[in-house]
Amino acid sequence: MKTRRGWRANTKAPENRYKMGLLRAMTAAARLSRDRRAWIAAGAVLVVAVAVGVWVQLAGRQDGPPDTRARQYREFDACLLTGDKGIAEGTRAASAWEGMQRASSETRARINYVPVTGAQSVTNTRPFLNSLMQRQCGVLIAVGAPQSRVAQEAAAQHPEVWFVLVDGASTAGRGKAGNVTVAEPDDSLPGAVADVIRRAVDASGQ
Repeated sequence: MKTRRGWRANTKAPENRYKMGLLRAMTAAARLSRDRRAWIAAGAVLVVAVAVGVWVQLAGRQDGPPDTRARQYREFDACLLTGDKGIAEGTRAASAWEGMQRASSETRARINYVPVTGAQSVTNTRPFLNSLMQRQCGVLIAVGAPQSRVAQEAAAQHPEVWFVLVDGASTAGRGKAGNVTVAEPDDSLPGAVADVIRRAVDASGQ
């Protein structure tokens, strides 16, 4: 009996080894299949990422010459000196700024403004005007009583600069200097400011 059972065991052993080998092969194949799918998925993600990167670079690249519609400004600055409200809507400075914008669109002159902060006095205004003069302004528009007074003082020292005074109080100093224009603080202010800038730009030869 022992011999028979041993024979039967020996006859089943190759079959069991075959089954185990087949099972291992199937398991390895399944694992390889999963790994292969993972590699395929990773490759697909990589391809998509590369494609997106290329598209972003192409989208951000500007083909051909630069946009000719971009404004090319002249080497000419028109400056505005205002009170502490700056160019807030409804102020005289806002009307002057409107005229400056109009002249800039026509002449391509650069425009900027500086508000006087702190005390609205001649003493406190003078440093602000001096900072503008350091910018080599071709035209300086002063809106406000202390601003106009300080600008009028500077006009005699800077005959090459065109000054526009807007104080709304008086026309003192009108005609005393050839480079000073006293503009009325009414509806004509934008046009008067724009006209001075146009003439100054033409005279500069820029």
